[in-house]
Amino acid sequence: AGVFMLNDTIAAISTAAVDGAISIIRMSGADALSIADSILNFNVGEKKANDQHGYVYDQEHDELIDEVLVSVFRAPKTFTCEDIVEINCHGGRFITKKILRLCLAHGARLANPGEFTQRAFLNGRIDLTQAEAVNDMIQADTDEMHAWLCRVFAEASESCWSPDSGSA
Repeated sequence: AGVFMLNDTIAAISTAAVDGAISIIRMSGADALSIADSILNFNVGEKKANDQHGYVYDQEHDELIDEVLVSVFRAPKTFTCEDIVEINCHGGRFITKKILRLCLAHGARLANPGEFTQRAFLNGRIDLTQAEAVNDMIQADTDEMHAWLCRVFAEASESCWSPDSGSA
């Protein structure tokens, strides 16, 4: 595993690495918004809406990459307690990897496996039991396991997003 740093911006493909209708590239960190601005045809911070339509451009090669929907989540009210940008693109592996490479070329670092969850834990969003439950939810293959994990996450939501927590 690589070195984990909380002061950089990480990026990864958040959807399965298969061809499909939509793929999501997620960035988390202090520079997520500025990195997104550097590859989009608009500034994500200037619009009021959380979901924004636009285009990804490779300005170095003057190339249109894809039409996208961008979701912006501002710190500290996010899973990682950091600014998060999610770029929803057409779901081919080629396009998805090309957009990820652009994010990396503009300053993001490729996230290590589990690093978004690790940041949520280190930033106090979730406890260790909840962090471990994230992987369990991904691997759940029975109704019973799924139901139990939903209860774990419901308890986490109540504690993390309640008005008393200062996070919601």
